Amino acid sequence: MKRTEDFLMKNVIAYVRVSTDAQAMDDKFGIESQKEIIADYCDKHDMSIMNWYVDRGESGVKENRPQLDSILYGEIKNPPVEAVVVAKSDRMARDIKLYYYFMMLLEKRGMKLISATEEVVNDDTGLGNVYKALMLFVAEQERNNITKRTSGGRAVKSANGGYSGGRTPFGYRAENHQMVIVPEEAEVVREIFKLKDGDGMTYQAVVDRLNAEGKLNRSGKPFVISTVQTIYENKNVYMGLYRYGKRSNKDAEWVQGQHEAILKDE
Repeated sequence: MKRTEDFLMKNVIAYVRVSTDAQAMDDKFGIESQKEIIADYCDKHDMSIMNWYVDRGESGVKENRPQLDSILYGEIKNPPVEAVVVAKSDRMARDIKLYYYFMMLLEKRGMKLISATEEVVNDDTGLGNVYKALMLFVAEQERNNITKRTSGGRAVKSANGGYSGGRTPFGYRAENHQMVIVPEEAEVVREIFKLKDGDGMTYQAVVDRLNAEGKLNRSGKPFVISTVQTIYENKNVYMGLYRYGKRSNKDAEWVQGQHEAILKDE
């Protein structure tokens, strides 16, 4: 005997995609055909479609899917949306690993990903469940591999002294994938090292001096001890050296950077 909740309509959203203008007009598996398949599936399975998300391809343009992005990375969650329904898995992603990765993203927010024409990808028992677990594992490994490749590329660049991304130290800005000097900030950096190393001032005394002179930090606010300390501890960078990774990484080696030194006399 079915429980009362089994008769309740499930709230879902539908996603439709065509990759080219031609497909958008193609009756075989165009937008209207996908909508019909999804609507029929939802009707048979007691699902209420709350909203339709449609990505229309553009010929000659790199595929852009803003509607899919809004589903995967936006504010949609359960409740009230219990599932995302597509006509076929390749409407979500042609790569099956990517499809299951998208599924994983949705499941983290309590939503299922359902294909209206491929029951095997919806099956939560038996072979379908095993296949799903395997592909989720493969998708996760692929994401880790992408992260490693990206990190590896940055590490190679930093080994040659090149800027590898991230927040630039006070005194520099990022320009054309390089660190370039910001003149007004560089003057403050030089003054901090003069007051600390030359005059032997404490951090508090340096802060008081800078603020008395009306100097402001990158956010347009008065200096505080932590900001001055961070600048002072970045001395190697200001001397023209570079190191990729966190400052806590004691094994990372400093190399000659490709950026111009602010503390040239050092």
